[in-house]
Amino acid sequence: MPEHLFIEPLDVLYLRGNKLFGDAGSHGEALMPPWPSVAAGAIRSRMLTEHSVNLEAFRHGGKPTDDQLAKILGTPSEPGAFRLSLFTLARRVEGQIEPLFPAPADLVCGDDGMLPFIRPSPKPKCLRCSSPTPRLPILAQDKQGKAKSGLWLTAAGMAAYLAGKLPDSSQVLSSTALWAFDPRLGIALDAGKRAAESGKIYTAETVALHRQVGFLAAIKGADGYLPADGVIRLGGDGRGAAVSRCHPTFPKTDFSPIETTGQFRLILASPGLFEGGWRLPGLDADGLWQGPDGCTAKLAAASVPRSQVISGWDLAKKGSGYPKPALRAAPVGSVYWFEEFKGSMKALHKLVSDGFWSISGYPDRQRQAEGFNNVMLAVNPEEA
Repeated sequence: MPEHLFIEPLDVLYLRGNKLFGDAGSHGEALMPPWPSVAAGAIRSRMLTEHSVNLEAFRHGGKPTDDQLAKILGTPSEPGAFRLSLFTLARRVEGQIEPLFPAPADLVCGDDGMLPFIRPSPKPKCLRCSSPTPRLPILAQDKQGKAKSGLWLTAAGMAAYLAGKLPDSSQVLSSTALWAFDPRLGIALDAGKRAAESGKIYTAETVALHRQVGFLAAIKGADGYLPADGVIRLGGDGRGAAVSRCHPTFPKTDFSPIETTGQFRLILASPGLFEGGWRLPGLDADGLWQGPDGCTAKLAAASVPRSQVISGWDLAKKGSGYPKPALRAAPVGSVYWFEEFKGSMKALHKLVSDGFWSISGYPDRQRQAEGFNNVMLAVNPEEA
Protein backbone atom coordinates (compact mmCIF):
# COMPACT_ATOMS: atom_id res chain seq x y z
CA MET A 1 0.00 0.00 0.00
CA PRO A 2 1.28 3.49 -0.77
CA GLU A 3 2.19 5.96 1.95
CA HIS A 4 1.17 9.60 1.60
CA LEU A 5 2.82 12.93 2.29
CA PHE A 6 1.16 16.35 2.27
CA ILE A 7 3.65 19.00 1.17
CA GLU A 8 2.94 22.63 2.16
CA PRO A 9 5.27 25.32 0.75
CA LEU A 10 6.50 27.80 3.36
CA ASP A 11 7.30 30.44 0.74
CA VAL A 12 6.83 31.04 -2.96
CA LEU A 13 8.33 28.31 -5.15
CA TYR A 14 10.63 28.54 -8.16
CA LEU A 15 9.23 25.75 -10.36
CA ARG A 16 11.16 26.00 -13.57
CA GLY A 17 10.39 24.24 -16.83
CA ASN A 18 13.04 23.56 -19.46
CA LYS A 19 13.09 26.79 -21.47
CA LEU A 20 16.46 28.51 -21.82
CA PHE A 21 16.92 31.26 -19.29
CA GLY A 22 19.73 33.56 -18.19
CA ASP A 23 20.27 36.20 -20.87
CA ALA A 24 19.85 39.86 -19.99
CA GLY A 25 16.20 40.85 -20.00
CA SER A 26 14.94 37.26 -20.23
CA HIS A 27 11.89 35.96 -18.40
CA GLY A 28 11.83 32.66 -16.55
CA GLU A 29 8.39 31.04 -16.69
CA ALA A 30 7.11 28.80 -13.93
CA LEU A 31 5.78 25.31 -14.64
CA MET A 32 2.66 24.53 -12.65
CA PRO A 33 1.98 21.86 -11.68
CA PRO A 34 5.63 20.75 -11.67
CA TRP A 35 6.85 17.40 -12.91
CA PRO A 36 6.59 14.57 -10.35
CA SER A 37 10.39 14.26 -10.43
CA VAL A 38 10.56 17.51 -8.41
CA ALA A 39 8.81 15.83 -5.47
CA ALA A 40 10.58 12.47 -5.88
CA GLY A 41 14.01 14.10 -5.74
CA ALA A 42 13.11 16.26 -2.74
CA ILE A 43 11.69 13.34 -0.75
CA ARG A 44 14.55 10.97 -1.52
CA SER A 45 17.10 13.66 -0.62
CA ARG A 46 15.41 14.16 2.73
CA MET A 47 15.47 10.41 3.37
CA LEU A 48 19.21 10.31 2.66
CA THR A 49 20.08 13.17 4.98
CA GLU A 50 17.71 11.97 7.71
CA HIS A 51 19.60 8.66 7.86
CA SER A 52 23.05 10.34 7.70
CA VAL A 53 23.97 8.87 4.33
CA ASN A 54 27.26 10.11 2.88
CA LEU A 55 25.90 12.07 -0.09
CA GLU A 56 29.23 12.21 -1.93
CA ALA A 57 29.61 8.44 -1.69
CA PHE A 58 25.98 7.97 -2.75
CA ARG A 59 26.55 10.23 -5.73
CA HIS A 60 29.34 7.93 -6.89
CA GLY A 61 27.18 4.81 -6.60
CA GLY A 62 27.62 3.89 -2.96
CA LYS A 63 24.62 2.40 -1.18
CA PRO A 64 23.35 3.41 2.27
CA THR A 65 24.73 1.27 5.10
CA ASP A 66 21.17 0.64 6.30
CA ASP A 67 20.25 -2.47 4.28
CA GLN A 68 16.54 -1.66 4.17
CA LEU A 69 17.17 1.93 3.07
CA ALA A 70 19.54 0.59 0.41
CA LYS A 71 16.73 -1.60 -0.96
CA ILE A 72 14.39 1.39 -0.99
CA LEU A 73 16.66 3.99 -2.61
CA GLY A 74 19.25 1.88 -4.43
CA THR A 75 21.79 4.08 -6.22
CA PRO A 76 21.39 7.07 -8.57
CA SER A 77 21.77 4.84 -11.64
CA GLU A 78 19.93 1.81 -10.23
CA PRO A 79 17.09 3.06 -8.00
CA GLY A 80 15.45 0.71 -5.54
CA ALA A 81 11.81 0.03 -4.66
CA PHE A 82 10.90 3.71 -4.12
CA ARG A 83 8.28 4.84 -6.67
CA LEU A 84 6.06 7.91 -6.76
CA SER A 85 2.65 6.51 -7.70
CA LEU A 86 0.83 9.86 -7.59
CA PHE A 87 1.76 13.52 -7.38
CA THR A 88 -0.98 16.12 -7.50
CA LEU A 89 -2.40 19.16 -5.75
CA ALA A 90 -4.40 18.83 -2.55
CA ARG A 91 -6.05 21.03 0.07
CA ARG A 92 -7.05 20.90 3.72
CA VAL A 93 -10.80 20.60 4.22
CA GLU A 94 -12.10 20.30 7.79
CA GLY A 95 -8.83 18.79 8.98
CA GLN A 96 -8.63 16.24 6.16
CA ILE A 97 -6.45 16.22 3.05
CA GLU A 98 -8.50 16.24 -0.16
CA PRO A 99 -6.70 15.31 -3.40
CA LEU A 100 -7.34 17.47 -6.46
CA PHE A 101 -6.99 16.33 -10.06
CA PRO A 102 -6.39 18.11 -13.39
CA ALA A 103 -9.51 17.90 -15.55
CA PRO A 104 -9.15 15.08 -18.13
CA ALA A 105 -9.08 15.97 -21.82
CA ASP A 106 -12.64 14.79 -22.50
CA LEU A 107 -14.13 17.28 -20.02
CA VAL A 108 -15.01 20.73 -21.34
CA CYS A 109 -16.38 23.65 -19.36
CA GLY A 110 -17.98 26.63 -21.11
CA ASP A 111 -19.53 29.87 -19.93
CA ASP A 112 -22.75 28.00 -19.08
CA GLY A 113 -21.02 25.31 -17.03
CA MET A 114 -19.96 21.78 -17.90
CA LEU A 115 -20.63 20.69 -21.48
CA PRO A 116 -21.37 17.09 -22.51
CA PHE A 117 -18.46 14.67 -22.59
CA ILE A 118 -16.26 14.57 -25.66
CA ARG A 119 -17.13 11.23 -27.21
CA PRO A 120 -15.54 9.02 -29.86
CA SER A 121 -17.57 9.29 -33.07
CA PRO A 122 -17.18 7.44 -36.39
CA LYS A 123 -15.28 9.33 -39.05
CA PRO A 124 -17.61 10.81 -41.68
CA LYS A 125 -17.09 9.11 -45.03
CA CYS A 126 -16.48 12.46 -46.68
CA LEU A 127 -13.65 13.32 -44.26
CA ARG A 128 -10.03 12.45 -44.87
CA CYS A 129 -7.56 12.96 -42.04
CA SER A 130 -4.34 11.59 -40.61
CA SER A 131 -5.89 10.23 -37.41
CA PRO A 132 -4.76 6.61 -36.91
CA THR A 133 -7.76 5.69 -34.75
CA PRO A 134 -11.10 4.45 -36.19
CA ARG A 135 -13.04 7.18 -34.38
CA LEU A 136 -12.55 10.85 -33.63
CA PRO A 137 -13.12 12.54 -30.23
CA ILE A 138 -15.89 15.06 -30.95
CA LEU A 139 -17.70 17.56 -28.73
CA ALA A 140 -21.36 17.90 -29.74
CA GLN A 141 -22.87 21.22 -28.68
CA ASP A 142 -25.60 23.54 -29.86
CA LYS A 143 -23.48 26.66 -30.31
CA GLN A 144 -19.89 27.67 -30.63
CA GLY A 145 -18.00 28.83 -27.59
CA LYS A 146 -14.57 29.05 -26.02
CA ALA A 147 -13.71 26.40 -23.47
CA LYS A 148 -12.23 27.34 -20.11
CA SER A 149 -8.76 26.13 -19.28
CA GLY A 150 -6.85 25.41 -16.08
CA LEU A 151 -9.63 23.37 -14.46
CA TRP A 152 -9.25 20.98 -11.53
CA LEU A 153 -11.62 18.39 -10.07
CA THR A 154 -12.28 17.86 -6.40
CA ALA A 155 -12.24 14.31 -5.04
CA ALA A 156 -16.04 14.17 -5.44
CA GLY A 157 -15.74 15.50 -8.99
CA MET A 158 -13.19 12.85 -9.92
CA ALA A 159 -15.36 10.15 -8.32
CA ALA A 160 -18.24 11.24 -10.55
CA TYR A 161 -15.96 11.30 -13.59
CA LEU A 162 -14.61 7.80 -12.94
CA ALA A 163 -18.22 6.57 -12.72
CA GLY A 164 -19.03 8.04 -16.14
CA LYS A 165 -20.95 11.05 -14.82
CA LEU A 166 -20.38 14.75 -15.41
CA PRO A 167 -19.06 16.61 -12.36
CA ASP A 168 -21.27 19.51 -11.28
CA SER A 169 -20.06 23.09 -10.98
CA SER A 170 -19.34 22.77 -7.24
CA GLN A 171 -16.87 19.96 -8.00
CA VAL A 172 -14.79 21.97 -10.49
CA LEU A 173 -12.12 24.48 -9.44
CA SER A 174 -10.19 27.05 -11.43
CA SER A 175 -6.42 27.16 -11.05
CA THR A 176 -6.81 30.75 -9.85
CA ALA A 177 -8.52 29.36 -6.74
CA LEU A 178 -5.44 27.25 -5.97
CA TRP A 179 -2.37 29.31 -6.81
CA ALA A 180 -1.13 32.57 -8.30
CA PHE A 181 2.00 33.55 -10.19
CA ASP A 182 4.23 36.09 -8.48
CA PRO A 183 6.88 37.68 -10.76
CA ARG A 184 10.23 38.54 -9.18
CA LEU A 185 13.00 40.84 -10.40
CA GLY A 186 16.57 39.56 -10.30
CA ILE A 187 20.07 40.74 -11.09
CA ALA A 188 22.85 38.43 -12.25
CA LEU A 189 25.97 38.35 -10.07
CA ASP A 190 29.61 38.14 -11.03
CA ALA A 191 30.99 35.37 -8.81
CA GLY A 192 34.55 36.59 -9.13
CA LYS A 193 33.86 40.22 -8.25
CA ARG A 194 30.98 39.37 -5.90
CA ALA A 195 29.04 42.22 -7.48
CA ALA A 196 26.12 42.73 -9.85
CA GLU A 197 26.81 42.34 -13.56
CA SER A 198 26.05 45.39 -15.67
CA GLY A 199 22.80 45.11 -17.66
CA LYS A 200 21.98 41.60 -16.43
CA ILE A 201 18.46 42.22 -15.14
CA TYR A 202 15.84 39.51 -15.55
CA THR A 203 12.44 38.46 -14.24
CA ALA A 204 11.33 35.08 -12.99
CA GLU A 205 7.89 33.72 -12.12
CA THR A 206 7.32 32.16 -8.74
CA VAL A 207 4.29 30.16 -7.64
CA ALA A 208 2.35 31.21 -4.55
CA LEU A 209 -0.08 28.51 -3.41
CA HIS A 210 -3.18 29.71 -1.61
CA ARG A 211 -3.73 28.96 2.07
CA GLN A 212 -4.58 25.34 2.87
CA VAL A 213 -3.35 24.26 -0.60
CA GLY A 214 -0.30 22.05 -1.11
CA PHE A 215 0.92 18.97 -2.93
CA LEU A 216 0.04 15.35 -2.26
CA ALA A 217 2.55 12.58 -2.95
CA ALA A 218 1.78 8.85 -2.85
CA ILE A 219 4.90 6.71 -2.49
CA LYS A 220 5.24 2.96 -2.88
CA GLY A 221 8.17 0.91 -1.65
CA ALA A 222 9.23 3.27 1.15
CA ASP A 223 8.39 0.76 3.92
CA GLY A 224 7.92 3.33 6.68
CA TYR A 225 11.11 5.28 5.93
CA LEU A 226 9.31 8.42 4.77
CA PRO A 227 9.79 11.52 6.95
CA ALA A 228 6.98 11.92 9.47
CA ASP A 229 7.32 15.70 9.63
CA GLY A 230 9.86 18.46 9.11
CA VAL A 231 10.92 20.30 5.97
CA ILE A 232 12.15 19.44 2.48
CA ARG A 233 13.87 21.62 -0.14
CA LEU A 234 11.48 21.98 -3.07
CA GLY A 235 12.16 23.49 -6.50
CA GLY A 236 14.71 26.12 -7.46
CA ASP A 237 16.70 27.90 -4.74
CA GLY A 238 15.77 25.09 -2.34
CA ARG A 239 12.71 26.84 -0.92
CA GLY A 240 11.32 25.15 2.19
CA ALA A 241 8.15 23.06 2.29
CA ALA A 242 6.68 21.37 5.34
CA VAL A 243 5.85 17.66 5.05
CA SER A 244 3.43 15.59 7.09
CA ARG A 245 2.05 12.12 6.75
CA CYS A 246 -1.63 11.88 5.89
CA HIS A 247 -4.33 9.36 5.03
CA PRO A 248 -6.44 10.84 2.21
CA THR A 249 -9.44 9.14 0.67
CA PHE A 250 -9.11 8.62 -3.09
CA PRO A 251 -11.96 8.11 -5.56
CA LYS A 252 -12.07 4.56 -6.89
CA THR A 253 -13.31 3.04 -10.12
CA ASP A 254 -16.10 0.46 -10.14
CA PHE A 255 -14.76 -2.17 -12.54
CA SER A 256 -18.03 -4.11 -12.90
CA PRO A 257 -19.35 -1.97 -15.82
CA ILE A 258 -16.01 -2.46 -17.59
CA GLU A 259 -16.30 -6.22 -17.12
CA THR A 260 -19.85 -6.13 -18.52
CA THR A 261 -19.31 -3.85 -21.52
CA GLY A 262 -15.64 -4.39 -22.28
CA GLN A 263 -15.23 -0.61 -22.61
CA PHE A 264 -13.25 1.87 -20.53
CA ARG A 265 -11.32 5.14 -20.61
CA LEU A 266 -7.65 5.26 -19.70
CA ILE A 267 -6.43 8.59 -18.27
CA LEU A 268 -2.79 9.54 -17.73
CA ALA A 269 -2.31 10.45 -14.06
CA SER A 270 1.28 11.63 -14.69
CA PRO A 271 3.20 12.55 -17.85
CA GLY A 272 3.63 9.58 -20.17
CA LEU A 273 7.13 8.82 -21.48
CA PHE A 274 6.44 6.43 -24.36
CA GLU A 275 8.78 5.28 -27.08
CA GLY A 276 5.92 5.62 -29.57
CA GLY A 277 5.15 9.26 -28.76
CA TRP A 278 1.45 9.46 -27.91
CA ARG A 279 1.07 5.72 -28.51
CA LEU A 280 0.76 3.73 -25.29
CA PRO A 281 3.13 0.87 -24.46
CA GLY A 282 1.66 -2.37 -25.78
CA LEU A 283 -0.23 -0.69 -28.63
CA ASP A 284 0.47 -2.06 -32.13
CA ALA A 285 0.00 -0.39 -35.50
CA ASP A 286 -3.51 -1.84 -35.87
CA GLY A 287 -4.74 -0.35 -32.60
CA LEU A 288 -4.67 -3.60 -30.60
CA TRP A 289 -3.41 -2.99 -27.07
CA GLN A 290 -1.78 -5.75 -25.04
CA GLY A 291 -1.81 -5.08 -21.31
CA PRO A 292 -0.72 -6.92 -18.16
CA ASP A 293 -1.18 -10.68 -17.87
CA GLY A 294 -2.10 -11.05 -21.54
CA CYS A 295 -5.21 -8.86 -21.52
CA THR A 296 -6.12 -7.06 -24.77
CA ALA A 297 -8.37 -4.24 -25.96
CA LYS A 298 -8.95 -2.18 -29.11
CA LEU A 299 -8.15 1.53 -29.14
CA ALA A 300 -11.20 3.42 -30.44
CA ALA A 301 -9.98 7.01 -30.09
CA ALA A 302 -7.56 9.23 -28.18
CA SER A 303 -7.58 12.83 -26.99
CA VAL A 304 -3.97 13.82 -26.32
CA PRO A 305 -3.12 17.53 -25.92
CA ARG A 306 0.11 18.95 -27.29
CA SER A 307 3.14 17.07 -26.01
CA GLN A 308 5.35 18.40 -23.25
CA VAL A 309 9.13 18.25 -23.08
CA ILE A 310 10.42 16.69 -19.87
CA SER A 311 14.02 17.20 -18.77
CA GLY A 312 15.47 18.20 -15.39
CA TRP A 313 18.83 18.38 -13.64
CA ASP A 314 20.71 15.33 -12.39
CA LEU A 315 22.63 16.41 -9.29
CA ALA A 316 24.35 13.03 -9.02
CA LYS A 317 26.40 13.67 -12.16
CA LYS A 318 29.96 14.96 -11.99
CA GLY A 319 30.61 18.46 -10.73
CA SER A 320 27.47 20.41 -9.92
CA GLY A 321 25.24 18.11 -11.93
CA TYR A 322 24.24 17.52 -15.51
CA PRO A 323 21.05 18.15 -17.53
CA LYS A 324 18.82 15.14 -18.06
CA PRO A 325 17.87 14.21 -21.63
CA ALA A 326 14.93 16.19 -23.02
CA LEU A 327 12.08 13.78 -23.75
CA ARG A 328 8.65 14.36 -25.26
CA ALA A 329 5.79 13.29 -22.98
CA ALA A 330 2.04 12.87 -23.33
CA PRO A 331 0.46 15.33 -20.83
CA VAL A 332 -1.43 14.51 -17.66
CA GLY A 333 -5.15 14.11 -18.39
CA SER A 334 -4.74 12.56 -21.84
CA VAL A 335 -7.65 10.20 -22.51
CA TYR A 336 -7.71 6.94 -24.48
CA TRP A 337 -10.99 5.13 -25.24
CA PHE A 338 -10.84 1.33 -25.39
CA GLU A 339 -13.37 -1.34 -26.33
CA GLU A 340 -13.52 -5.12 -26.81
CA PHE A 341 -11.53 -5.74 -23.63
CA LYS A 342 -10.54 -9.37 -23.09
CA GLY A 343 -8.92 -10.57 -19.92
CA SER A 344 -9.37 -10.46 -16.16
CA MET A 345 -10.14 -7.41 -14.07
CA LYS A 346 -7.04 -8.25 -12.03
CA ALA A 347 -4.97 -7.20 -15.04
CA LEU A 348 -6.58 -3.75 -15.07
CA HIS A 349 -6.15 -3.42 -11.31
CA LYS A 350 -2.47 -4.21 -11.83
CA LEU A 351 -2.25 -1.52 -14.51
CA VAL A 352 -3.73 1.09 -12.16
CA SER A 353 -1.48 -0.03 -9.31
CA ASP A 354 1.83 -0.20 -11.20
CA GLY A 355 1.21 2.06 -14.19
CA PHE A 356 2.75 1.15 -17.53
CA TRP A 357 5.80 -0.16 -15.68
CA SER A 358 3.75 -3.36 -15.31
CA ILE A 359 4.10 -4.06 -19.05
CA SER A 360 7.00 -1.95 -20.28
CA GLY A 361 10.37 -0.95 -18.94
CA TYR A 362 12.25 2.23 -19.78
CA PRO A 363 15.96 2.73 -20.45
CA ASP A 364 16.29 5.33 -17.66
CA ARG A 365 15.05 3.61 -14.50
CA GLN A 366 15.13 6.90 -12.63
CA ARG A 367 11.95 7.88 -14.46
CA GLN A 368 10.10 5.00 -12.80
CA ALA A 369 11.07 6.18 -9.33
CA GLU A 370 10.20 9.76 -10.30
CA GLY A 371 6.53 8.95 -10.89
CA PHE A 372 6.01 8.98 -14.65
CA ASN A 373 3.65 6.68 -16.63
CA ASN A 374 0.92 6.35 -13.97
CA VAL A 375 -2.71 5.86 -15.04
CA MET A 376 -6.33 5.87 -13.92
CA LEU A 377 -9.28 3.99 -15.47
CA ALA A 378 -12.82 5.34 -15.84
CA VAL A 379 -16.16 3.90 -16.86
CA ASN A 380 -17.47 5.11 -20.21
CA PRO A 381 -20.35 7.63 -19.94
CA GLU A 382 -23.80 6.33 -20.70
CA GLU A 383 -25.07 7.11 -24.16
CA ALA A 384 -27.04 10.38 -24.23
